[in-house]
Amino acid sequence: MSNTVENIKCLIIGSGPAGYTAAIYAARANMNPVLYQGTQPGGQLTTTNEVENFPGYVDGVTGPEMMVQLQQQAQRFGTDVRDGWATKVDFSGGIHKVWINDTKELHCETVIISTGATAKYLGLPSEQHYLQTGGGVSACAVCDGFFYRNQEVVIVGAGDSACEEAHYLSKLCTKVTMLVRSESFRASKIMEERVRKTDNITILMNHDTVEVLGDGQVVSAVKAKNKTTGEIFDIPATGFFVAIGHKPNTDIFKDFLNLDETGYILNTPGTSKTNIAGVFVAGDAADHVYRQAITAAGTGCMAALDAERYIAAKE
Repeated sequence: MSNTVENIKCLIIGSGPAGYTAAIYAARANMNPVLYQGTQPGGQLTTTNEVENFPGYVDGVTGPEMMVQLQQQAQRFGTDVRDGWATKVDFSGGIHKVWINDTKELHCETVIISTGATAKYLGLPSEQHYLQTGGGVSACAVCDGFFYRNQEVVIVGAGDSACEEAHYLSKLCTKVTMLVRSESFRASKIMEERVRKTDNITILMNHDTVEVLGDGQVVSAVKAKNKTTGEIFDIPATGFFVAIGHKPNTDIFKDFLNLDETGYILNTPGTSKTNIAGVFVAGDAADHVYRQAITAAGTGCMAALDAERYIAAKE
């Protein structure tokens, strides 16, 4: 451990839309924010090829380009953007202690957590390949469904989110094939009934995804296996959506912050406040419902304003 301790007025952990928006507002309020980018600088949007639903981008923008612009905007107002990630915290006392890369110790007056959540994938090599090429694998129907309008797609999942995304896709796509890996849904009955009653959704129970097929750049089909009969067959599709859940990146906070059963940070409704005074949360680390760049940015603004008011009340 380093013996050098750095005092920081406003620390922002994470660099997605929530973190950078918080940085913009905090910097403009003369809070001298320091932002650590984390293990995935720019967050989930860096894996998104096209962003067409963020206000202000008439012709759309790539996810990586958008995050570079947000970073530059934050730096323009004086945000200190650094490489590194938080590996340990101690929120037990009046000083909020955070360790970066297990070596650098920070003492922070306020902390804004914007560490996001990581989408779960099946882990198939072909799935990861087409996820990286941007050629047809996605974990967000609301984000990417528009690109597959009037096409056939496959979605894997069995919970409420999977049913909701399948129903959303059914309004855009000619056919949605839903692969459920077990013999029953995990979703609520009302959500299950909704997809079962939708004409262009085909539900295949007790089926596994074997491989995502394509020409190396874009998806053309999904190879599935009937676990009951052992039959393996191809399902024509230009898009493959994975809806098997997200894991919030909050493990290092669990000893100090109130989390729900999945690991999302619980905040005071209508605010970004956590159960620890001076510690705030923004973006997908607390949001398991919307998970959009625009909502993350909005809560980043809220967190910076809450942090500013917290500091002002102490002075």
